[in-house]
Amino acid sequence: MAYWLERLQQWLRGIQTAAAPNPILDRTREQFRQLTGLPVQNVPLYEQALTHRSLFRGEPGSYLYSNERLEFLGDAVLGFVVAAYLYERFPDRDEGFLTRLRAKLVNQEALAKAARSLQLGAYLRLSEDVQHVGGQDNPSILADAFEALIGALYLDLGLEAARAFVERVLLASYDLEALARRSDNYKSLLLEFAQARGWPQPRYQVVAEEGPSHARTFIVEAWIGDRQLGRGIARSKKLAEQQAARAALAYLQAAENPQDYGQ
Repeated sequence: MAYWLERLQQWLRGIQTAAAPNPILDRTREQFRQLTGLPVQNVPLYEQALTHRSLFRGEPGSYLYSNERLEFLGDAVLGFVVAAYLYERFPDRDEGFLTRLRAKLVNQEALAKAARSLQLGAYLRLSEDVQHVGGQDNPSILADAFEALIGALYLDLGLEAARAFVERVLLASYDLEALARRSDNYKSLLLEFAQARGWPQPRYQVVAEEGPSHARTFIVEAWIGDRQLGRGIARSKKLAEQQAARAALAYLQAAENPQDYGQ
């Protein structure tokens, strides 16, 4: 797989047009060097990686200018880098363990967390409408931009640079042994929390759907009784429900009198 990734990189880099020297681009290049910690070269790639599709709503061919294609590529590079890292890190563990741990490292929550560690939201180019509703801290938008940034690094500097970035920004931030033991089924955890207190069973309600049909975003609320306790936003209903359950658990665990919330 590494061979084909390298071949793809060579082909894509071959069609990139070199930009003429420009002092404005030089300043921007320095900003991207600070963001990534790497000697970036092709500034327009990084500009595109941080450009959300909302800027081109309704315009034909908008995918050529937003970060959607780079996100697609970055997702593939990220999956390979994490899989290879875990394969080397855990030489005696089976495929099921490696698959479950990889899923915890490349999901929306983990990628949005990594994006926030870089303050990536401050670099995003969004429509005014999306900015108005908090798009710069939207987990789905942040996760997509983080993947797109990996795609840009891969095209600009190669697989090893992308690997170094992922290992430093994402993988090094986790205790992998502890992460492997952690349950991520927040719906089950919230159900157990409610049942232990004799509360009604949690229920989940889709309150909004956003985006085009091929890139839908779901907003889901978690309820117990007549109280709305958490909200989740994700690209699938299932994941949005898990995010809502996680938010509800965090809210209840921080409450002074959680027994009051199941009434």
